Amino acid sequence: MLYQFHELNRAFLNPLTQWAEASSKLFSNPISPLAHTPYAQRISAAYELVYRLGKDYEKPEFDITSTTIDDKIVGIVQTTAVTKLFCKLLHFKKDLPEKELAKLKQAKVLLVAPLSGHHSTLLRDTVRGLLGQHDVYITDWIDARMVPLSDGAFHLHDYIYYVQDFIRLLGPDVHVVSVCQPTVPVLAAISLMATAKDPKLPKTMTMMGGPIDPRKSPTQVNDLATEKKFSWFENTVIYSVPANHPGYGRKVYPGFLQHAGFVAMNPDRHAQSHWDFFQHLMQGDDESAEQHRKFYDEYNAVLDMPAEYYLETIKIVFQDFDLPKGTWDVEGKLVRPQDIKTVALFTVEGELDDISGAGQTQAAHDLCSGIPAKMKQDFVAPGCGHYGIFAGRRWREVIAPKIADFIKAHS
Repeated sequence: MLYQFHELNRAFLNPLTQWAEASSKLFSNPISPLAHTPYAQRISAAYELVYRLGKDYEKPEFDITSTTIDDKIVGIVQTTAVTKLFCKLLHFKKDLPEKELAKLKQAKVLLVAPLSGHHSTLLRDTVRGLLGQHDVYITDWIDARMVPLSDGAFHLHDYIYYVQDFIRLLGPDVHVVSVCQPTVPVLAAISLMATAKDPKLPKTMTMMGGPIDPRKSPTQVNDLATEKKFSWFENTVIYSVPANHPGYGRKVYPGFLQHAGFVAMNPDRHAQSHWDFFQHLMQGDDESAEQHRKFYDEYNAVLDMPAEYYLETIKIVFQDFDLPKGTWDVEGKLVRPQDIKTVALFTVEGELDDISGAGQTQAAHDLCSGIPAKMKQDFVAPGCGHYGIFAGRRWREVIAPKIADFIKAHS
């Protein structure tokens, strides 16, 4: 009933948020007489804060329309390369004639986005950082509440098979970049392809801030998974999608619960951020206020995860540690990272990462013992938190260039 109660609460709050939005504009729009009354800016700021705290956040757009190549601005056209039941493969294609595209000789990059609460648009800055020198594709996972129950379940092994399908579609000259959660299924996908001697193995795999071995430097996220019994997750965070969504009846880990967990990890930081936003509005600091809006438009937009996929991830990745232990069996096939011999490996961690602790991603190097040392590279970004390794200044100025050099060296 929690999901239904959440929907009722949303319906109840909707008139309040619309009223708060309209009131904020009445006290801020120059053509409104109320905007010229005493304390108008303060009142408008308060109304906008109420509006943003209560509104429902829809999936944002990537809104990437151009990139820069050799100091020239080139248009970007976002297209859908493949559509599957639970995922779309998006392509950010340069708006250039085919002959000019061929001359660029840009390496194909498959960017595997997390299916862990936020939409793939969370990697917008990652895409932008890769676009200038690469032909970029990204997995765009579909909100489980939008997938009819009749379309069947989505398991962790389905995630692996999706990744393999995308690699084969783009390969063999493709470079795979995975951020956070997908590092584990991506390593499994490539391991299984290597064991089967698949001719379309990728050229490289870059793994960023992922829980390859969560036993190393466990974080608050890891502790939650190990302190709670598996039955707790089954009985506490799994609910059925209500009747007002296409996925009616599907068992999911709802996005609003995930969002509550995100906020609970750093409540003081979020409270301070909203207070600062209120201050910026009162002071007329439009630039800082807009930065807040953009961040929380993304951060507050969440999706539902299929229950079977989420529960299997909890058990296999965070409780049983099947990948580092060498005991992960995917429908009768053992995941053997040591069988990978021709795929170059680059791991990236953030020094201050509080989601995937130090050494969790680096563990891939020990598991991939068959890859020659000259084809391995590791980088720990100093002073960098989890989000900083794929978004922001350090990503653009330090990490993205290192990935570009790595891909170029192994193309």
